[in-house]
Amino acid sequence: MVVDTLNVNMSIYTRTGDFGTTGLFGGKRISKADCQIETYGSIDELTSYIGLVVVKLKDKKDADSLVKIQKDLYQIMGFLSGAKTDLLFLEDRVLTFEKNIDLIEKKLPKLTKFIIPGGNEVSALFHILRVSCRRAERIFVEYFNNNRTMKQSNNILMYLNRLSDLFFTLARKYGKDNEVVL
Repeated sequence: MVVDTLNVNMSIYTRTGDFGTTGLFGGKRISKADCQIETYGSIDELTSYIGLVVVKLKDKKDADSLVKIQKDLYQIMGFLSGAKTDLLFLEDRVLTFEKNIDLIEKKLPKLTKFIIPGGNEVSALFHILRVSCRRAERIFVEYFNNNRTMKQSNNILMYLNRLSDLFFTLARKYGKDNEVVL
């Protein structure tokens, strides 16, 4: 249930996007086809896929970790839409991802072949998260290459890069006994 804390009746539709533009934080309008919109739109897609995985997981610790990642991604989207957001916390999150990856990898067989996504539903979903995250990373790099003045870009790039590694490792964890290899 969504609670309206401002007591304002607000419709979900505004009609302001009917001609192919959308609003950024602060009110500036740009084309819905702009690379900036594509960048945070791809991250928004990723957060939705993460939500799907969260409801499939029985491991509460992993589910809670994914919700925290969704919140991180919303901070990144806010930053990309123009909000004054400090993303320095992403550096610590990258270190946390690396520690988690290392812990999980210790319990997995050594990787010597390519893994075909699948094995079971949750593992396959983590592979979808991995490729969705990689796509968001590629789009972010394109956006950054066109907007070199953007500060904090390295934090975002490292975060997305390590996040996709984490998703790959989680796919292996959940598909451990069902991995299909080449």
